[in-house]
Amino acid sequence: MSIKKEPNGRRSVQVEVEVPGTPEQVWEAIASGPGVSSWFVPCEIEGGVGGTVTSHFGGGMDSVATITKWDPPQGFSAESSHGEGMPPFATEWQIEARGGGKCLVRVVNSLVAEPDDWDNQLDGLESGWPAFFRILRMYLEHFAGQPGAFFQLTAMPPAGSGGWDKLATKLHLAGSMVGERRNAGEGAPPLGGIVESVEGGDHAHVLVKLDLPAPGAAFVGTCPAGPVEFLSVSVYLYGDTAASMVARDETAWTAWMAKLFPQE
Repeated sequence: MSIKKEPNGRRSVQVEVEVPGTPEQVWEAIASGPGVSSWFVPCEIEGGVGGTVTSHFGGGMDSVATITKWDPPQGFSAESSHGEGMPPFATEWQIEARGGGKCLVRVVNSLVAEPDDWDNQLDGLESGWPAFFRILRMYLEHFAGQPGAFFQLTAMPPAGSGGWDKLATKLHLAGSMVGERRNAGEGAPPLGGIVESVEGGDHAHVLVKLDLPAPGAAFVGTCPAGPVEFLSVSVYLYGDTAASMVARDETAWTAWMAKLFPQE
């Protein structure tokens, strides 16, 4: 954990990634609803100071932030409140042009609080961003500007119940190694491609560059959420057939996930 603590009580973490593209192309990917939805979670953005960023994390968990700074294509900032008694939470996005047709993307998450009560929130973000930045880099390298479609499956089994192991095994992702081809297990709708990254620990994930059912990315991950384990399968498809593939498969995937993790 590398939380920066300032005398005024501000606490922050920052995560960076180098991606291909011009500042304008990168801005479109991080500051527009369709762009963010192509690599993170479904999102709507009403640009400009006073506008909003609405992110849908699945399982009924939505976040609404108010834009406090809007400076295309250099970056923007937004602030949100996550509940009574919690300090306001700020997110700042910065884009720096680099040589060779690349840009550095930096996100800074911060809050103001004297005690250490909220440091786990910042720690979780610092651990979680790198996985999604891998999707952002893949999107900008291979699929930028293409029409996209997205669906996400979530489940919240009790913490310690082995939910992640069960999900990874059923999707034939357990024991994945970068560069391997993996296809979803029997009973699941078509999903297959080459493993791009693997991470273990509390924020374990497997990222697959898809060619089945269409070009895209699948991010399968877990993170702790108090008494439960938050599991997600996020599928991003790109190209002219993306929307039709999602329309065809999303209901079947939802039923598959519900059968695997029935609600009590």
